[in-house]
Amino acid sequence: MCQYVVFLCSRTVARQGLCLSRSQFGVLYRHAVPMGTTANEEMNKFWAKNTQLNRPVSPHVSIYKWSIPMMMSISHRGTGVALSSGISAFALAALVLPESYPYYLDLIHSMTFGPQFLAFSKFALAFPVAYHTFNGIRHLAWDLGKGFKIPEVYRSGYIVTAVTVLTSIGLAAM
Repeated sequence: MCQYVVFLCSRTVARQGLCLSRSQFGVLYRHAVPMGTTANEEMNKFWAKNTQLNRPVSPHVSIYKWSIPMMMSISHRGTGVALSSGISAFALAALVLPESYPYYLDLIHSMTFGPQFLAFSKFALAFPVAYHTFNGIRHLAWDLGKGFKIPEVYRSGYIVTAVTVLTSIGLAAM
């Protein structure tokens, strides 16, 4: 067993060239040349050529025709980020702010806002929640393999948008 360990250690040392001095390999190091260009050089050539030809960055947003599914996908991600950021900010505020929840609730009640501002605020809070919920249900239907044909994708997009607006108006009216 001990001989096997010594063999493995000496093999590793020999492989790494630790037994030999670097001066023996000096001839090899002096004549080494790079095998090709670096990735940075290739990238610089690419950008110089595209700048010279006045090419836009590809794929450029201007070449796409904006569609309902594309906008809804971007909006779904945006509402997800906004909702998680809002919940995180609320939780952080609950931990950091000096007063308790009833104090801040009374503070908001003491402010005099007009009914239009309150209705708009409720709608602005309800819309992302409703949209993310209904569009998430749409995505769950897609996970089941339903509604992948292009007309169905557009139809479900219009339905989600309509139901979201109606639900948000209903919640804002409460």
